[in-house]
Amino acid sequence: MADHFVLNTGARIPSLGLGTAKTEPGTVGEAVYAAVKAGYRHIDCAPAYRNEKEIGLALKKLFEDSVVKREDLFISSKLWSGNHAPEDVPEGIDTTLEDLQLDYLDLFLIHAPVRTEKGAIRTAANYIPLDVPATWGAMEKLYDSGKARAVGVSNFSCKRMEDLFAAARVTPAVNQVESHPGWQQKKLRELCQSKGVHISAYSPLGRPGSPAFTGPSFLGNPIVTSFAEKLQKTPAQVALRWGLQMGQSVVPKSTNETRIKENFDIFDWSIPEDLMSKFSEIPQIKTLRAEFVVHPQGIYKTVEDFWDGEI
Repeated sequence: MADHFVLNTGARIPSLGLGTAKTEPGTVGEAVYAAVKAGYRHIDCAPAYRNEKEIGLALKKLFEDSVVKREDLFISSKLWSGNHAPEDVPEGIDTTLEDLQLDYLDLFLIHAPVRTEKGAIRTAANYIPLDVPATWGAMEKLYDSGKARAVGVSNFSCKRMEDLFAAARVTPAVNQVESHPGWQQKKLRELCQSKGVHISAYSPLGRPGSPAFTGPSFLGNPIVTSFAEKLQKTPAQVALRWGLQMGQSVVPKSTNETRIKENFDIFDWSIPEDLMSKFSEIPQIKTLRAEFVVHPQGIYKTVEDFWDGEI
């Protein structure tokens, strides 16, 4: 298994990245530094995580210490919900580049199908209707300029992807979504693959311990645990390896150096095909339902509205 996938732009996205969502201040920089030293080459960021300045300092130190060069890394970030207006999209990437102390991003994503007025607090009651074609047109210009070497989306359903394909001049390179053995996204993955869009999986281990987590962890499913025992790997390593063999990159989050290194040990072994077929028997439960987007007076009255019924 290669350590990267090739995007429709020709760029290479590393198979494994480090997620940085909701990481405690003062810990994300150390995690980024440790991950890159351990071999990670993709760092996934977002203004919504409120830690890009700290990540920028860690990147600067990595470059100054000659651990890696900028061209060795694949850095992704996302568009803030208050910068969806076409005239505000350039400001969105410029703020991120300034905080990360970079000249360009390898990948810039529309973070989610949620939009607020510029400067508004991001709450469900404050969401306003989207204009994805207009926002995407501004994203395409960032791609044209080279500030974003690839552009894509995150948390887009099949319906939203179909709508975007109909309007896009530049096909999105990536759709970053929740995907793991407990929520395999078969329909979405097949659609994206048919259009040359790479699936990148956030929460590839589910979300155990997260306030947004609902339901039992698939990591305790007998299929996963028995495979882990048979392959002499951890359930988490089996889950990450499943993602790679399904053709998607994975971006697990951790600030624990031991866990960061453990998650990297997914390249020199594989899950046999007869075992891979058994993953279809795992009950499918979406763990990030996104109740936080729902409001009686908002544009999303139910979580089904937000996910277009694909939940």
